[in-house]
Amino acid sequence: MAGKLSVFAKKLFLFLNIVAAIVFLLSAFAPYLNPSKWWFISLLGLGFAFICLIQILFIILWLVLRPRYVWIPIVTLLIGWKSISVFFAFSPSEEFKVNKPENAIRVVHWNVARFIEWSRNNNKGSQTRLQMMKQLKEQNADVLCLSEFFHSTNPIYYDNLKYVMVQLGFPYYYYSWDDDGGDQWVGQAIFSKSPIVDSGLIRYPKPGMPEALIHADIRFKKDTIRFYTTHLQSVRFRKGDYESIEKIKNRDDSLIENSKNIFSKLKTGLIYRSRQADIVEKEIQTSPHPFVITGDLNDVPNSYTYFTINKGLQDAFIAKGFGIGRTYTDISPTLRIDYILSTKDFEVLQFKRIAKKLSDHYMLVADLKLRD
Repeated sequence: MAGKLSVFAKKLFLFLNIVAAIVFLLSAFAPYLNPSKWWFISLLGLGFAFICLIQILFIILWLVLRPRYVWIPIVTLLIGWKSISVFFAFSPSEEFKVNKPENAIRVVHWNVARFIEWSRNNNKGSQTRLQMMKQLKEQNADVLCLSEFFHSTNPIYYDNLKYVMVQLGFPYYYYSWDDDGGDQWVGQAIFSKSPIVDSGLIRYPKPGMPEALIHADIRFKKDTIRFYTTHLQSVRFRKGDYESIEKIKNRDDSLIENSKNIFSKLKTGLIYRSRQADIVEKEIQTSPHPFVITGDLNDVPNSYTYFTINKGLQDAFIAKGFGIGRTYTDISPTLRIDYILSTKDFEVLQFKRIAKKLSDHYMLVADLKLRD
């Protein structure tokens, strides 16, 4: 009887492994399928980390139960290696040198979440804003690429443009000026210590949030480098959506009822971002200069969005980072949705992620050097 149960268990595990392998391969190939038509497969890509982990667990299981079957998860992982290689960075961890290497250009990308507090006061939010400004200054960067940058010309609110220019020492900037009502603006901003010689903006078509792709051509000595930054369509989760996620985690109430609105928003976000990614890819191909593009893409590396924009480029985190590199502080520990990408005209000298929770995103810093 025990022998029959053992045979049954092995057959069951084999069946489950085959199903898991198919799901993994679908998630691994999600970046090559446009979410406008294949959104349900793109949703699998969002769970790539956990789907990949299941294959690793099957390797351990087969090594214990039936070593001859271990080739199933191993071959599956090898087929999906491209997706693994952009999800997990394998570079040895090195201490980030505060002093910039010679001829390096230090780039900061950060979604600053409107600097938390808008109104001039001395509450906790305003103290967080000052800590964020201090963290920006400490990086000794040459270029700041900031998403969800808040600015107001109304004196009861913070004039963040002037603060960064004067207090942080970045005299040149280009801002997308997305009208937020009441003399308030929120959008993408590029700040530079070197002169900006040209700039431009492309707004993404509606429906969707009024996001933009901006660029600034910056003169460094004899070279001109183009810097792009953008913020793609977010999922727009509200407080009730986060509560639903917690209920699903805790298995409270109805799984279907709590999932309905969440999956609808995920689907919509995937489709909008795929259209925006196509626009970004087309635009960056026209750059007359070596370029760097940073952004809160609101999508994981194993996505159509990332693969489309990163085509032919290099990812600073993959080049010099280690691990998963989470950049968004909520929901899941696997969400790397912020990036510093560049053409291969650059050598990535070093990279760091500052995992200090001031915004709901972590700051990214990279030192890049134009190749001879």
